[in-house]
Amino acid sequence: MKVTIVMGSRSDEHIGKKAEEMLKKFGVDYEVVFASSHRTPEKVKEVAKSDADVFIAIAGLSASLPGSIAAHTIKPVIGVPVSGKLNLDAILSIVQMPPGVPVAAVGLDRGDNAALLAIQILALKDEELRKKLEEYKREMGEKYV
Repeated sequence: MKVTIVMGSRSDEHIGKKAEEMLKKFGVDYEVVFASSHRTPEKVKEVAKSDADVFIAIAGLSASLPGSIAAHTIKPVIGVPVSGKLNLDAILSIVQMPPGVPVAAVGLDRGDNAALLAIQILALKDEELRKKLEEYKREMGEKYV
C-alpha cells in the first residue's frame, strides 16, 4: 500500500515534511511529487492515475490541487490547505467541492493529520498498521491527558 504526497510547489515542502515524518513513523510506503493543477495539469492527471492507494494533496492560494486529483481518480484524496495571507481561500477551495468529487480536508498546514488520516484508511485492510495506530492513540492519550 502506498501514499502519494502531491505538492503544488516547492514552497509547500515544509508541510509535506510533516506528512513524510508521520508516514515514516508508521512504516508506510510513500512517494513525493510536485505538480501544479495550473502549471502542469497533465502531470497532475498522470499522478492521479498512478498506483497510489491514497493521495495527500498540499496546496495554498486557490488550492485547486486536491480537487484536480479527485477529478481523475476514485481513490481517497486528502487536501491540506497551506496558510498564507488569506487562509480562508485555501480552506474553502478544498472543502467546497462539487457533488460527486469529494475531498477530505484537514486543518491549515496539518500535513501530519493528513498522513494519519491516510494511515487510518490503509489500516482498514492492514492489521499490523491498525495495531500501530491503536498504540499511537494510546501514547497520545498518555502524553496529553
